[in-house]
Amino acid sequence: MVKKEEILDILNKYDKDITIATLGSHTALHILKGAKLEGFSTLCITVKGRDIPYKRFGVADKFLYVDNFKDIAKEEVQEKLREMNSIIIPHGSFIAYCGLDNIENNFLVPMFGNRKILRWEAERNLEGKLLKEANLRIPKRFKPEEIDRTVIVKFPGARGGRGYFIANSKEDYYKKINLLKEKGLIDDKDAENAHIEEYVVGTNFCLHFFYSPLKDEVELLGIDRRYESNIDGLVRIPAKDQLDIDISASYVITGNIPVVIRESLLPEVFNMGDKLVEAAKKIVPPGIIGPFCLQTLCTENLELIVFEMSARIDGGTNSFMNGSPYSFLYSGEPLSMGQRIAREIKLALKLNRLEEIIS
Repeated sequence: MVKKEEILDILNKYDKDITIATLGSHTALHILKGAKLEGFSTLCITVKGRDIPYKRFGVADKFLYVDNFKDIAKEEVQEKLREMNSIIIPHGSFIAYCGLDNIENNFLVPMFGNRKILRWEAERNLEGKLLKEANLRIPKRFKPEEIDRTVIVKFPGARGGRGYFIANSKEDYYKKINLLKEKGLIDDKDAENAHIEEYVVGTNFCLHFFYSPLKDEVELLGIDRRYESNIDGLVRIPAKDQLDIDISASYVITGNIPVVIRESLLPEVFNMGDKLVEAAKKIVPPGIIGPFCLQTLCTENLELIVFEMSARIDGGTNSFMNGSPYSFLYSGEPLSMGQRIAREIKLALKLNRLEEIIS
C-alpha cells in the first residue's frame, strides 16, 4: 500500500508551481479547464489521436504522450509526472487503465482525494456495505436461483452500463449470461461476480456532491440523468413493434442530460450526501474527499433509492461544465466540478493544508 508519508515526501520536494494532471478521457475537459481558471498549469496524459479535443479547446498547457493508456502505471511515466510537480485528478477512465492494485500499491504520484476509497465503489460487496452503513435505501439483491421478479444484472468496474441486462427468471438470467460470454462481452470472472438487483421503476437522478474537508461541508453541485444505448432508442418504438424486432436491450451510457429535482426533495438529497460522507469517515478513513455521486431512482412515492455510487468525479459532471443551477447558488457564478476541485487545492495551498486532501 502506498503510504501517506511517501506522498508527503514527494509533495515536499515540489516547488510552488503545481501542475494539475489527468488522463485525457472521461471528465478531463472540465478538470483541466477548471484548473486553468484557478491559475494552475495543466497536463493531459494521452495517446496520439486522442489529444484532439484538449488541443482544440485549449485546456491543456502540456501533454504527456504514452503508447497506451495503461502505460500511466509505468515508473518512467510516474517519474515524469513527479518532475512536473503533478497532482493527479482520478476519474473513471484513469482508474480503469491504471488499475486499482497499481493505484493502491505502486502509483507514487500525489493524487487528489482518498485513493483507498476507490475500491469501495468498484467492488459491489464493498459498495453495498458502505451504502448500508450510511443507512441509504438500496435495491434488494439476489443470487441467480433466488430471482423471483424483474432484475437488472450488472458487472464489476466502471463499465458505463456495458453488458447490463434485464432478466425475469433464473432461466432467463443464465440464457443471457451465456449469450454475453459467447459474444466476448464478459468472461467467466465477470459472470461469477455478476451483481443482480431488483429492477426499480423510477426517474433516474444522479446527484453530484463535493465534500470539502477544509470547510467540513457537503455541497450539491449538480444533477444529471443518462442517455443509454440502445434502450433509449428502443423505448421510442411502439410496444407492438418492439415485439417484432430481435434486438436485445443494452444500457451503455452515451451521454448526459442536466436536470433539476423538485425542490421539496432537496432536504433528503442533502441528507443522503451527509450520511454517506459520515459513513465513509468511519469505514475508509479519512473518507470521501472532493467529488462523489449517488445514482438514484425516484419512485412514484418520492423515495430516492441508490443503485450505484461513485467515490470520485463522475461522468455526469460533464453536463454542467459551465455550472449548474445548484453550483450557481453557492457563489453566483458558473462553477464546474473541475473548477471546484482546483479551488479546493488552491485553498489547501493557501492554508498550508494540502496533506488533508491528497493521498
